[in-house]
Amino acid sequence: MNLKSAVVPPDGAAQKLPAQAQSQTLSRGIRVLELLSDTQSPMTIAEISERSGLHRSIAYRILRTLEDHSLVARDDSGKFQCGPGLAALARGVARDLQSAALPVLTALAGHLQMTAFIAVWDQRQCVTLVAVEPPHGEGTLVQRPGTRHSFSAGAPGIAIQSALTEAEWETLAPGQPYREESRAAALRGYALSRDEVIPGVSSVGAPIRVPGQLPAALAVVYLRSGLSGDEVGARVRKAAAAIEDALH
Repeated sequence: MNLKSAVVPPDGAAQKLPAQAQSQTLSRGIRVLELLSDTQSPMTIAEISERSGLHRSIAYRILRTLEDHSLVARDDSGKFQCGPGLAALARGVARDLQSAALPVLTALAGHLQMTAFIAVWDQRQCVTLVAVEPPHGEGTLVQRPGTRHSFSAGAPGIAIQSALTEAEWETLAPGQPYREESRAAALRGYALSRDEVIPGVSSVGAPIRVPGQLPAALAVVYLRSGLSGDEVGARVRKAAAAIEDALH
């Protein structure tokens, strides 16, 4: 993989713009969307204003604009939550990867009776792109699209990092450590993690090498299983390879 071409467009457009060239209003709107996406229940304008640090009148104007584009919606009590427009935007993110992954995730979730998902790298976090729960998964863990957790914790981050050389990682994320677990995962073909994100929860992940893009990870998450971590890992690695084949 040509890491530079995956990170920086040929015209250099990915170079960081000076602060004065950035849109404050757009930044505030994105901050509000991030706040709503991280919240389990709808929020009032007062709550959004307080947690975002925005004046109530500014928060209201931003919310009304986002509402006009269906990016936020109000419930019966007038509280705000993420709107259906976000789902439409999300379908365009890594469209080929999502299309190739969905049937594989469905089969893997049903076979292992675990939630299976695709995670991608977002600077210091892993973000769930698409997830499938098992058809008879009472008691299984839910992993919703858009869910974020620290890149330095959990099997997805280890798996993504394991698909990059240490030199590539230093170019991509200067100063962020290359984990010893990632070196082991590169040799084994999959990553194992327990108790890193949620106490008592295990995850297994395998890298997916996406042409022209940064690696992603196929992962499963579970509380307990009759299979060993290595048995789960072998199946996750095989599923990740099937997605890679579909992308080429």
